[in-house]
Amino acid sequence: MNHAVARRVEELERLAPPLTAQPDLDSYWDEELKRYAAKPLNATRTLVETPMAFMEAYDVAYEGFDETPIRGWYLLPKFPRGEERKLPCVVLYHGYGGSRGYPEEYASYLLMGLAVFAIDVRGQAGETGNLMPQSYGMTRGWLTQGILDRDTCYYKAITVDALKALDWAAEQPEIDAGRICAMGGSQGGGLAMIAAALSDKPAIAVPHIPNMCHMDFGILNSASSLTEAASFVERFPGHLEAVLHTLSYFDNMNLAHRIRIPVFVTVGLKDPVTMPETIYAAYNRIDGDKRIVPFPFTGHAVTGEMQRQALEFIASRLL
Repeated sequence: MNHAVARRVEELERLAPPLTAQPDLDSYWDEELKRYAAKPLNATRTLVETPMAFMEAYDVAYEGFDETPIRGWYLLPKFPRGEERKLPCVVLYHGYGGSRGYPEEYASYLLMGLAVFAIDVRGQAGETGNLMPQSYGMTRGWLTQGILDRDTCYYKAITVDALKALDWAAEQPEIDAGRICAMGGSQGGGLAMIAAALSDKPAIAVPHIPNMCHMDFGILNSASSLTEAASFVERFPGHLEAVLHTLSYFDNMNLAHRIRIPVFVTVGLKDPVTMPETIYAAYNRIDGDKRIVPFPFTGHAVTGEMQRQALEFIASRLL
């Protein structure tokens, strides 16, 4: 097919921008993963009542990056199941500025026979706070907290929180630890992708329209949360290199070579937020079982068709 849409997709499939990875990227993460593996979750799960007669819902709190209690919904379908049958689980991360929402928002997963663990991202619009110290000024939003150093930055905190959510899910007695999916959209898609790169817990990952990809391009061009980092550098231009250095450790383009599980990725070709150039830059560097579905006329949204195809992918791999 020689039309503009096909040519655009072919162009994106050839994208291979230079990596921005630092020489110690892999050794850094190997050491950090060892360190956080030993950090206790200090978790609680409390049964709660909902109007959903066929949903068993628990309000969960666990610790990830620090002592901040990260809140999540742990949801189980209340349909007849054998005593010995353990469930596959989808661990869900929300988009920027969102929250875990209400338990009933995840009913479609339960109807498939999946368990769900949907977490807040710290400090955003949910019930989870943020105990990270702040030693430097921030621009609007959350992204620029601690952005001058890889060990103090907000991306480090939410990445570790996301990884520890997978650890918690894998420990639950109802869950088959070999059938876990990391999934999310936008910010949540970026977290699902970095979880696929850094955690040994998920069997598959579904990053919808993922952020945290090719972030040096994104900070310059996209309308994503990276505009907060751009505003920070506008205010403090002398810190550009430090900001880009920090972001490089959380860039899925740089970490894609570590992804060894099947991934299903969606992308909107009209998306000005998680731009297709950024998503393909990361996706093209995954060497393994992968599929990307471009939606030529979709902007920054996870459409019903995207979600239907994702659920079909999950069913084919976990059920």
